[in-house]
Amino acid sequence: MQLKPEQLNAVLAKGLHPIYLLGGEEPLQLNELADAIRAAARAAGFSAREIFSVATTGFDWGRLPQSANTLSLFDDKKLIDVRLSGSGPGLEGSKALVAYSKRLPENTLLLVIAGKLDSKVLAASWVQALDKVGVVIPVWPLAGQDLLKWLGQRLQQRGLVADHEGIQLLAERVEGNLLAAAQEVEKLYVLYGAGPLSSGQILAAVSDNSRYDVFNLSDALLSANVVRSAKILSHLQAEGIAAPVVLWALAREARLLSLIKQGLAAGQTTEAAFNQQRVFSKRRTLVSHALKRLGDADINAILLMGAQADRQIKGQHPGDAWETLLQICLLFASVKIAG
Repeated sequence: MQLKPEQLNAVLAKGLHPIYLLGGEEPLQLNELADAIRAAARAAGFSAREIFSVATTGFDWGRLPQSANTLSLFDDKKLIDVRLSGSGPGLEGSKALVAYSKRLPENTLLLVIAGKLDSKVLAASWVQALDKVGVVIPVWPLAGQDLLKWLGQRLQQRGLVADHEGIQLLAERVEGNLLAAAQEVEKLYVLYGAGPLSSGQILAAVSDNSRYDVFNLSDALLSANVVRSAKILSHLQAEGIAAPVVLWALAREARLLSLIKQGLAAGQTTEAAFNQQRVFSKRRTLVSHALKRLGDADINAILLMGAQADRQIKGQHPGDAWETLLQICLLFASVKIAG
């Protein structure tokens, strides 16, 4: 069963499905959908949880059925949380997921978080198999009326009410970055409390300085300017900018470089690859320099460290997320980090 993100809560209220597949490149929506599923699972008694982070190669998919059929003495229900890399499960993983869907273990719930679920991926055998017995939710970046609707709902969740002009103003400031938008809504709530908001209040409170600083950080990284990158990162931390917003910007640039490299390897011209990934003309020189400087292994290392920073932000991994973000900046600038 395929759902839109906004339909999930109503479906969860009716009961749990054995499998959930979430996919996309919009981190806030993905995280909140996954959190909603985990919360519903805990409420239903799924007290045990096992997480598998699947890299592009080397993962033993035999661990999936083994985990599903193994419960501790103290837990009788388990949630298995599988995080796929952007390239998907691969041949072995596809077979394992199809086999899992055909023999659903008792007292086990499977949550799979993947990359973009475009039409080609949705037609894949493993996705079709999960769809037959579970829930599939493609997540897409929001724009236009969808973004305005989402912002209005986000404000309402905090007891805030804004007119169309105010919501439009907020949308212009965040430019589709939902992590930044969520932060701005929280700021408005802290400043004004629940109640109606005027456009003047939103204009006074919602600053676009942090957004520009994040994009300046991206440009500094692509140009390998270590000093400027570190300075901007320090400024963002001092200004109280949420670490997930910074991580979103870093991960976005790494994924952009990875997708362009994949296009070039498939025979695309540089111009075609840039056009497909919507790289504007003023950024093409920066991106070109980064593509020449960073190899596939460098980009994979950045993405893996980004996953570590994400776990640190969520309290699932020891260490300081901001220190990891700094290490990511150094990797972008081709500065070797001691192991």
